[in-house]
Amino acid sequence: MSDVLQLADVTLRRGPKTILDGVSWSVRDGERWVVLGPNGAGKTTVLQMAAGRLFPSEGTVEVLGERLGAVDTFELRTRIGLASAALADRIPGGEAVLDVVRTASYGVTGRWRETYDEYDDARARDLLAAFAVDHLADRRFGSLSEGERKRVQIARALMTDPELLLLDEPAAGLDLGGREELMAALAELAGDRRSPVIILVTHHVEEIPPGFGHALLLRAGAVEAAGPLEEVLTPQHLSRTFGLDLEVERHRGRWSARAAGR
Repeated sequence: MSDVLQLADVTLRRGPKTILDGVSWSVRDGERWVVLGPNGAGKTTVLQMAAGRLFPSEGTVEVLGERLGAVDTFELRTRIGLASAALADRIPGGEAVLDVVRTASYGVTGRWRETYDEYDDARARDLLAAFAVDHLADRRFGSLSEGERKRVQIARALMTDPELLLLDEPAAGLDLGGREELMAALAELAGDRRSPVIILVTHHVEEIPPGFGHALLLRAGAVEAAGPLEEVLTPQHLSRTFGLDLEVERHRGRWSARAAGR
């Protein structure tokens, strides 16, 4: 297998503040990764580098065989699917759900003068159906529930048939029912060999869908651990990552963590 993403001794500074500190990490073809850590650990920053939207102060980042700083990032981004709160905020509330998905083909977040053919329509509708929101195709994006919006955003991220899919806290703000519906959809996506490499950022081990096999733990901008879930999601690693003595359990492919002795 080849590397889809490689960070080599990456440091990012903003003024006097170090956001990432010597991060090295490799993601290979066919893998599904979760990135975990507390607020301010650098999770979203790493994801933005993987999306070709941030550049390191030191070290190198290679995405899909291209080195940041030596590639046209606009072209690179067409090969990457991204779903994030920041991107969702740019989608007009009055946009039809079908158009929210279709406009990903042009890298825009609102209809303008672009045109679509039958293939575009069929693909957008198939993706909405895959996430059980095809019945919402004619609804306005702003009228959807938070759970419905999350699933539409992931359908949009897959519209261009990307080689790399990046999901930044897809379960944030969802109630229990919405979270579990999303976990089921992501588990199905992860289990499909035709799916792209997937990297999912979250704060909670409970939000790791079945089918994900690797984890990166970040603490204060540095790597605490990286590798197969069973080796990384240990009480020792998670306790150091979150600064709290934790107990960790796994049941039927799902993980949970809680404060030790409680």
